[in-house]
Amino acid sequence: MSIAGSTSAEAGGASRSGPVAAGMGLRERKRIATSRSIQSAVLELSRDKGLDNVTVDEISRRADISPRTFFNYFSSKEAAVLGESPFTLPPAEVEAFISAGPNAPLLDGLLDIMRSIADTVSQDFEMHHLRKLVIRDYPHLLVQRITSLREFEIELTSVVAERLALDAATTAARNENPDQTALHERARLIALVSIAAMRHAWATWAESSEAQSMSTLLTRSFRDLQTLL
Repeated sequence: MSIAGSTSAEAGGASRSGPVAAGMGLRERKRIATSRSIQSAVLELSRDKGLDNVTVDEISRRADISPRTFFNYFSSKEAAVLGESPFTLPPAEVEAFISAGPNAPLLDGLLDIMRSIADTVSQDFEMHHLRKLVIRDYPHLLVQRITSLREFEIELTSVVAERLALDAATTAARNENPDQTALHERARLIALVSIAAMRHAWATWAESSEAQSMSTLLTRSFRDLQTLL
């Protein structure tokens, strides 16, 4: 896949309510639906009366579940406000990226990873805006979200470093060993630049007044990044 090329994923617009993936099993679809119901309930209640004044019992009633079920999904009402972390590396795309070989462009593989993450993030446009509104009033939740992004940066750096090391082992002479410190620093730079491109696309999506395809926005951001390198 080349960043310069078009894909079928770009052709479709991103729904603001986002249907659950048709390929998922019934149990997983129910899990996702319940999780979203809990998140919507806590965010709506927090918007209306403030998170400090919201109880788990109220959230459970609004979501039409029991408090016991609530705690099967989230450890606290604060955790429900933050929701499930969007910064989770997709195993299949990661494996494909690492084993792609030295001739495969790094940014193309990283774009595939970011697109997979965006499939989850972009499903709930209204919830994203509501979450942003609630978190704004609770700085400690913003710190937790930033910490989650930092952990994602570390994980992505590790993945890129593994790819660089494998590429080096494939192309280097047997008696050559790559400088591990330099390799890790390069991996971190690549990860940070890729995350910046992802955040650029995400910000454009979040600030838009019309539904846009996150896949299209990511491709555009990564294409613009390539022109700068």
